[in-house]
Amino acid sequence: MSALLSAFAPIWTLTAIGYAVGRSGLLGDRAEAVLGRFVFHVAMPAALFTMVSGARPASFANPSMVAFAAGTALVCGLGFLAAGRLFGRGTADRAIGSMASGYVNSANLGIPVAVQVLGDASFVAQIILFQVLLVSPVILTLLDAGTGTGTGPGSGKRVVVRRMLTMPVRNPIIMASLLGLAVSALGLRLPHALAHSFDLLGTAAVPTALITLGFSLNARPPDRSSAEAVPHAVPGADASDPAPRAGAGRTGRAEVVVTVALKTLLQPLIAFVVGGPLLGLPEHQLLAVVLCSALPTAQNAFIYAQQYGRDTRVVRDVVVASTVVSMATLSLAAWALGTTGS
Repeated sequence: MSALLSAFAPIWTLTAIGYAVGRSGLLGDRAEAVLGRFVFHVAMPAALFTMVSGARPASFANPSMVAFAAGTALVCGLGFLAAGRLFGRGTADRAIGSMASGYVNSANLGIPVAVQVLGDASFVAQIILFQVLLVSPVILTLLDAGTGTGTGPGSGKRVVVRRMLTMPVRNPIIMASLLGLAVSALGLRLPHALAHSFDLLGTAAVPTALITLGFSLNARPPDRSSAEAVPHAVPGADASDPAPRAGAGRTGRAEVVVTVALKTLLQPLIAFVVGGPLLGLPEHQLLAVVLCSALPTAQNAFIYAQQYGRDTRVVRDVVVASTVVSMATLSLAAWALGTTGS
């Protein structure tokens, strides 16, 4: 348990610092939006480029990744359906609900948990690649489709196709991942000074995202609209999705509960069923799959929602609540599967 607490400590510390700085007004009224844009457009692309360019994407073609991917796909799909059917969300907000349900905090929490409990973080590296190269593009495509413009008569299909084809150019996350994949596939090596510069810039992504999350925890006027974020969102994004319906407070709490349950309970359960009875993974591999599936929602979901001009309150609360709940589910998974980690 002490190992898990030490892994969670940086998350709570940086989020608390962000809250305190935001509460003090030290960085001004627009600090949250500016920090969010820095993460999405600068630091996160640098981190992803560095990560993907130095990795081998083929490494996640193994039974353990099949079990993890099955849990991710099913839970993301259920999150997408729940956001629409139960809570009346539009396409873009369904995409955020899907991501909040199944996109795990693999980097800044998954790595220390894996090292402390499993003694090896190699499986986490495969998960990072899987989420960056496969899950993120799907989520971003849905966000782009849900916030796109151009619905004039006779032009809808052309606009959709054009936006789909140009999205890698317009979206820094996808562009950085594709460039990193190209560098990896061609076996290229960047000059040390340039590679080190990208690496250094990328290290700012996680702490800045946590600081931004802390900013968002400060109280806001009840009539504040998510449309305020649109002028600073991804180029081409707008708020064309329907706004949350009346009674959003009660709906928001229910949505948080459902999403956290999908993330912290159902996703590891599916991974266990697929990895255990269906695939017959060895105990250590099954433990790795279940532990990584039980990780909380990544703060990337909050950053994506913010930068696409969506209402961030639900996803913000999901990130925080799932991080709290996952401390229990991770400990339960480690105990139930017989680990003797420190």
